Amino acid sequence: MGVKEKYRRIAPPQPTLEKIYTTQHRCPKESDLLALSKQCDMSVQEVTIWFRQRRNQDRPSITQKFCEASWRFAFYLLAFVAGLCVLLDKPWFWDQKECWKGYPQQVFLPSQYWYYMIELAFYWSLLFRVSLDVKRKDFKEQIVHHIATIFLIGFSYCANYIRVGTLVMLVHDASDYIMECAKMLNYAEWRKSCDTLFVVFAVVFLITRLIIFPNVVIYTTFYHSMEIFQPFFGYYFFNVLLMVLQLLHIFWAYLILRMVAKFVFVGKIDKDERSDDEESDRTEEEEDGRMESKSASSTSHIGVLNKMTNGMKSKSNERNKLPKVR
Repeated sequence: MGVKEKYRRIAPPQPTLEKIYTTQHRCPKESDLLALSKQCDMSVQEVTIWFRQRRNQDRPSITQKFCEASWRFAFYLLAFVAGLCVLLDKPWFWDQKECWKGYPQQVFLPSQYWYYMIELAFYWSLLFRVSLDVKRKDFKEQIVHHIATIFLIGFSYCANYIRVGTLVMLVHDASDYIMECAKMLNYAEWRKSCDTLFVVFAVVFLITRLIIFPNVVIYTTFYHSMEIFQPFFGYYFFNVLLMVLQLLHIFWAYLILRMVAKFVFVGKIDKDERSDDEESDRTEEEEDGRMESKSASSTSHIGVLNKMTNGMKSKSNERNKLPKVR
């Protein structure tokens, strides 16, 4: 798909700075920069550029991001198709009151079992790999989301909330594969296709997470379930976890709407609002240019000063040669 790596400047070997980077600070403060510059016989700007280059070396490459997005796209797409195959012929997919008919003694079909186990295994894998995958700005929100989802799947399995649980998983898988596909196109620099697919993702996300999820899924767990049985501990626990998910949906919808606003007013989508930005080499080039211009200006100033002092010395020498007059 034409995925190309960006050129990254490699930080020159500096054992002292490397030790500080690996053991203490990745972004040292100004006071630390001054101390390190004296210790390593480097300027403060050179130390700052070294740390920036070193941080960029540790950031995931475009290929790694593309592979991660490809894997998630494949899973979410297959999970969504499998969820549709499992639920399309079920009565509770069309009428949510059927979720509670005959509860708690409901038949647990093999297709529902495998749908549950595969989804549960996938979210466990996301939780285990969250520190190894591409780190984003919503790192903490991702952990909360994965933990809440695992608790939801596990508790709904134990409490036999299987029918509602399948609806929750299907709603979440409806937009995720579109987002991952848009990321793949973004990494491949297919700008127009990425922007178009992102708009589709934004529409699907807002409909499924902010309209269908609260008005259909949460509504049936709050009100329809009350018509069949009286609330117990599981009723409150399950609904609290659903509300946690809904709060995360609102947070992510805010980020998505910010990106949509940029797309509408600017005309393109520069980056994922959740992603951790790579510190570009342009800043390094600009700082290098500033350093060169400063050194050039300083040398020019020195040259001018030398000329002035030499001129003054020559004049004084000429005056000394003249005869003294009382």
